[in-house]
Amino acid sequence: MNLSRLDLNLVLALRALLEERNVTRAGERVGLSQPAMSAALSRLRRHFDDELLARTGNSYELTPLGVALRDRSATACDLLERVFSSQADFDPAVETREFTLLAADYGTAVFGAALARALHQEAPSIRLTFQHPAPSVEENTAALLSTVDGLLMPHGVIAGFPYVDLHQDRWLCMVADDHPEVGDALTLDQLARLPWAVYQRPYDAPAARQLSMLGISPRVEVSVQTFQLLPHMVEGTRRIAMIQERLARKAVRSAAVRVLPCPFEAVPVQEAMWWHPVHTQDAAHIWLRQKATEVGATLTGHDSDDGSARASG
Repeated sequence: MNLSRLDLNLVLALRALLEERNVTRAGERVGLSQPAMSAALSRLRRHFDDELLARTGNSYELTPLGVALRDRSATACDLLERVFSSQADFDPAVETREFTLLAADYGTAVFGAALARALHQEAPSIRLTFQHPAPSVEENTAALLSTVDGLLMPHGVIAGFPYVDLHQDRWLCMVADDHPEVGDALTLDQLARLPWAVYQRPYDAPAARQLSMLGISPRVEVSVQTFQLLPHMVEGTRRIAMIQERLARKAVRSAAVRVLPCPFEAVPVQEAMWWHPVHTQDAAHIWLRQKATEVGATLTGHDSDDGSARASG
């Protein structure tokens, strides 16, 4: 396909038509008259050799190809917007750009707060937005990354995209302070026998795979969408949970729980920031990555010596 012969305005028209399913509304959305949008639809139909929008009674329905193109056209528009908003130069002191990062509550609580402080010291007008990643992040990584500036996620969940490493953490096991069956140490038998509270997204996939290799399939009683709910699902119960050490320090202050070493060598959590390749040469994004790397190094260099939540052993 010869891209030099493609009118990029048709990409905007395609997205509007497929999302609005109405020629008039689609035209209003992109600033075209009804006749101009009708002409764009005709050109798109010729290009794809498909009706895209098929009239059914008084409305339009998408053809199968139209359905397939709806999400693709949205992703293409998002990518184009980010390509043309890229900057050769970046002055943080006067910049007003908004950065959007996908992050589980672990990433926001442990790393995001420190990143926000670091960014606003140099760029007081920068806006930083955190959004929870969709459950489909593993299957639709490219599409999700095309709409944001980065994803905070440990290694072992996604691959094939550029990243910078931020900091390491380790998994600990968490039980109620007054757990009737767990003393100063957990056993593999207890992991297999006792009920669990788990984080329901793929963040802990490497550790979960380790449990599976040990022949342990956790008996899940409760699943939650945020790590910071886990202490409250463990408190006063027989449940076990796995939680990162940095969050465990907060957990022991928010609920009647205690943390213990895992009875197996759990894979460390290597947190990273991942991004779509379209951002790689963007000056603003380069600055963001540099600040993220600096903050990660600061976290690594200032690991707390406070033993209040550090598991023994």
